[in-house]
Amino acid sequence: MSFISSHIHLFLLHSHRTLQSEIERWLCCFEEREMVKKRSIADLKEEDLKGKRVLVRVDFNVPLDDNLNITDDTRIRAAIATIKYLMGYGAKGRPKGVMPKYSLKPLVPRLSELLGVKVEMADDCIGERVEKMVAALPEGGVLLLENVRFYKEEEKNDPEFAKKLASLADLYVNDAFGTAHRAHASTEGVAKFLKPAVAGFLMQKELDYLVGAVANPKRPFAAIVGGSKVSSKIGVIESLLEKVDILMLGGAMIFTFYKAQGHSVGSSLVEEDKLDLATSLIEKAKVKGVSLLLPTDVVIADKFAPDANSKVVPAIGIPDGWMGLDIGPDSIKMFCITLDSTKTVIWNGPTGVFEFEKFAKGTEAIAKKLAELTGTGVTTIIGGGDSVAAVEKLGLADTMSHISTGGGASLELLEGKSLPGVLALDDAKPAAL
Repeated sequence: MSFISSHIHLFLLHSHRTLQSEIERWLCCFEEREMVKKRSIADLKEEDLKGKRVLVRVDFNVPLDDNLNITDDTRIRAAIATIKYLMGYGAKGRPKGVMPKYSLKPLVPRLSELLGVKVEMADDCIGERVEKMVAALPEGGVLLLENVRFYKEEEKNDPEFAKKLASLADLYVNDAFGTAHRAHASTEGVAKFLKPAVAGFLMQKELDYLVGAVANPKRPFAAIVGGSKVSSKIGVIESLLEKVDILMLGGAMIFTFYKAQGHSVGSSLVEEDKLDLATSLIEKAKVKGVSLLLPTDVVIADKFAPDANSKVVPAIGIPDGWMGLDIGPDSIKMFCITLDSTKTVIWNGPTGVFEFEKFAKGTEAIAKKLAELTGTGVTTIIGGGDSVAAVEKLGLADTMSHISTGGGASLELLEGKSLPGVLALDDAKPAAL
């Protein structure tokens, strides 16, 4: 199996229905639409894969320490199932990965260990030397290509660059959900030249949960949305108000809602130009019959620092000179009791400044509650970004139903936006190489 190691992503399609139709269906308030069968990695037969060169797009954007040692290999492990599946059919694969501004060389030992084979690495992602290494790959062999982001043509989605990448393979698999919201050469462009272009197991799992589970949830369906600014979550909140039964808000965004209702928020973060929006979202929740819950108490601080003086006060009465940095104990209790009644929960954004231990209790309590509920059969989806970081920090990632690997991609999908890297996966005839 040959893999192209580019800068950040891997593609792999494992879908039985048209992904674009799935997204349209979700946007249209669950209206049933005719589904066009799409090929997935699981649909590919031995003759489709044996001896074939497979270009796999992965997201290997992993953190390194000062000695270039991997400190968190979650994203590498997430792609292993797809790669091993292809290897099992004797495909030759080329994974693409990304670590901004750095070579992918530090990943080779860990990738080799996880796959149980020696992974070769090219010093480029296109060109004659790479072509010779691809040609020399045995069946089941793996070649990691160098970071595609070293080429400006990647982000420009340059057709000639995409064509060069595609020329190295016979088919294409996208397993890099984290970059599916970007129309880049290795995510969207290359799919025009390689067919079949299918989703990998990780990509399909992301879509199954973030589209499938959200479109047809077990009810009651609740969403917890946190973060610092209403402006960054407007699309998510508006979209979720069309779908959920309960919406819980946390993080610094709540102070914009409080001020919009005429309450004192001290020196808490407020988006003055979003006060009318906050009011309209509250009214929309009432019209839709959605139970919108704001914290009843907050932990406030006299400065934004881990060693700040702190105390708990009612959310509607924050004194001047103090700022809210977490939800309070009564709010934690209220949120947890409410979550006990749910069957599906999606969480995007922490409820406080969880990077500071003193202001992490709300986020930690929510994470632990969701882990507990997962064990009782509740579907729990952690929608990317800082909420994933919080869950991983607590060692609870494996206890959730699904942890999204894509921050920006998961947000855009929850907002109802189409993802170029997903829409590119179809069964149309390839363009001429």
